[in-house]
Amino acid sequence: MSPQVSVIITTYNRAAMVAEAVESVLAQEMTDFELIVIDDGSTDETEEKLSVYVSRLRYYQQENAGVSAARNRGLEIASAPLVAFLDSDDLWLPAKLQVQHKYMKENPEIQICQTEEIWWRNGRRVNPKRHHRKPSGDIFRRSLDLCLVSPSAVMVRVSLLEKVGYFDEELPAAEDYDLWLRVSAEYPVVLLPSPLVIKRGGHADQLSARSGIDRYRIKALEKLLQSGRLSTGQYKDTWKVLQRKCQIYGEGCWKRGKIEEGERYLCLPEIYRHEVKELESR
Repeated sequence: MSPQVSVIITTYNRAAMVAEAVESVLAQEMTDFELIVIDDGSTDETEEKLSVYVSRLRYYQQENAGVSAARNRGLEIASAPLVAFLDSDDLWLPAKLQVQHKYMKENPEIQICQTEEIWWRNGRRVNPKRHHRKPSGDIFRRSLDLCLVSPSAVMVRVSLLEKVGYFDEELPAAEDYDLWLRVSAEYPVVLLPSPLVIKRGGHADQLSARSGIDRYRIKALEKLLQSGRLSTGQYKDTWKVLQRKCQIYGEGCWKRGKIEEGERYLCLPEIYRHEVKELESR
């Protein structure tokens, strides 16, 4: 009989942290789940650390291909109708799966939900800033500015991902921003108020800490504009945010002496201006 939830952990050279993440999943109050760990080409002791859990999880290794490819492989293996992701540097509190599964079971029309989080940075608890506060429901407009959905906090129906597409393997960063924008353009994202995820940050290998991440966010916004799936209001809002991000990134390129790259980004929004004018004239 298939499990109710597939839990997917992806990891790369985080042997100690991934073992803690696995422990937090195995300590869940809900037990009807499968745990899939995708090792994205680790060269540390990850396999050895996880070998003690061999009877309680499914462990797969692949050549290093990035977090999107690793998550997508996990989705291909998953057998449950619901999926929950856990980044290998984060932890779940014991009620996380049970609370979300109960909500999704009682609200079959809802395709995706997430929980609140407890943030830790460099071993100390911190409070998210106001602009990081998660909205609930129609979150699309606010999500254009920055990613307001955390993979570790999400539970989503696999059927939804089959409709909107999986993680973009061509994006080495901002891949979650890209996916959640595609989702929130068409579906509400419900926030469950309980903080059931411990989000640990401050370490050097965080994808969100990479310099130039706005370059990939701009690419995600371009994809949205080209998708043909946005309403008139969504298209205009997306173009305005693209314009602002291109201005900031382009001017940053200028300051670093990358004049040609800067010019390209400063001119990029003009490609979509004609569509905006057509929409405004309707």
